[in-house]
Amino acid sequence: MQKVIIILIAFITIAGNAQEKSDSYSSYLDLNYFYGNISRHNNDILHLITGHPEGFILSLNKKTYGYKEWEQLYNYPDYGVSFGYQNMKNEYMGSNVALYGHYNFYFLKRNLMLRIGQGIALAGKPYDKEDNYQNVAFGSKILSSTYLMLNYKKERIFDRFGVQAGLSLIHYSNGNTKAPNTSMNSITVNVGVNYQLVKEDPEYIITEGLTNRFNEPVRYNFVFRTGVNESDVIDSGQFPFYVFSFYADKRINKKSALQIGTDVFYSNFLKEYIEYSSIAYPERGIDGSEDYKRAGIFVGHELFINRFSVITQAGYYLYYPIDYEGRMYLRGGLKGYITKQKKLFATVAVKAHAAQAEGVEVGIGYRL
Repeated sequence: MQKVIIILIAFITIAGNAQEKSDSYSSYLDLNYFYGNISRHNNDILHLITGHPEGFILSLNKKTYGYKEWEQLYNYPDYGVSFGYQNMKNEYMGSNVALYGHYNFYFLKRNLMLRIGQGIALAGKPYDKEDNYQNVAFGSKILSSTYLMLNYKKERIFDRFGVQAGLSLIHYSNGNTKAPNTSMNSITVNVGVNYQLVKEDPEYIITEGLTNRFNEPVRYNFVFRTGVNESDVIDSGQFPFYVFSFYADKRINKKSALQIGTDVFYSNFLKEYIEYSSIAYPERGIDGSEDYKRAGIFVGHELFINRFSVITQAGYYLYYPIDYEGRMYLRGGLKGYITKQKKLFATVAVKAHAAQAEGVEVGIGYRL
């Protein structure tokens, strides 16, 4: 708990210094307490659900006012960083801490706020085959974490203080970089306060005639992705994987593009899985000579937010020599454009089969 307090003090200090250096934008802090339930998405985690998780999320938010076009197109969102603490209320899981980057989007005359946060978490008590074999949710200390927060929000009710309340969904997973990894989802109710770091906010800029219409030719993308992962068999070993992707995208407006393409997967963990299954489970019909490579086609969508974008893709394996988690696959993640021309980009995404993650993909690509 002392470490949490030190982090909070540092967080507030940084918030104050950040506001002093910003003339065009204003910032605010908000603190939300949450309490709720763990979702029973997998029967293997039933023994880990012994109480109602609770914790808090402290956030530093920077407002936008339309100085850039994308800010007006998205109704002047906020962006910032969040620190989260969650007590899982279970002796085998302990407490998690996390650090996120987030965006706040506003609706209903800015009374309704939707926050999307993505970051890295540290598991309090990860799986250990000798000392903590009961925690099948987190097979590693370092986790990926996502949270969604939908709040009714009011600012400056009393001087610089305001209030907010709503619902939050908090997700932890290591993306199957190491087994076990059943993951954990918490559905919670939250209530909090917000504090403005400036006396008055600047006026919102409204550009007359601004439109979301946009037209450009079809673009072609080449992406190389890699990472390490492990099959669902505990202690079967972590192996590198490689993904080569080619796809075409078509911008339909300034915010969105549609995609269609193909993936080729070199999944080395499947080599071990094929050999293990041929010996341990002969009834599966695997003889050990099967190919570990797969290839598929996919359709997707890209949502552009400044120099970042959110990608969502759904694919189907055309070349599928061994059955592993099904022929349909999903990919969701972020892209960051390195050049102003939005040609060279970096990407990080999670590939999954339904709710079962297969791996965290880190890659680099080029858009022609």
